[in-house]
Amino acid sequence: MSNHDEIRRAERRAHIEAALADYPHIDPDTLVDILQWFKKEATALDVGQIASNPKLYEPYQRLKAKHLDRFRGADLFWIAVGIVLAGMAVGLAIWAIV
Repeated sequence: MSNHDEIRRAERRAHIEAALADYPHIDPDTLVDILQWFKKEATALDVGQIASNPKLYEPYQRLKAKHLDRFRGADLFWIAVGIVLAGMAVGLAIWAIV
């Protein structure tokens, strides 16, 4: 990653931090921007820096509980696929023994 990219990423994180500080009193477009950043752009380091910031602890925890910790349709689909595949593997193992 170039120095320019690192500066842009830091500026973007600062923008998100400023917006997150006002959560939940933010407009819908800002919420979409924050969620997009957390889901698509943020690195683990970015999230860790926000989560460990005492000024952002409460708004981050509220945002996380309401919007980020939920299972989405795609998540539930892949969980169901995993359960079915595990069940098939157990069934094949039992069938092979019998």
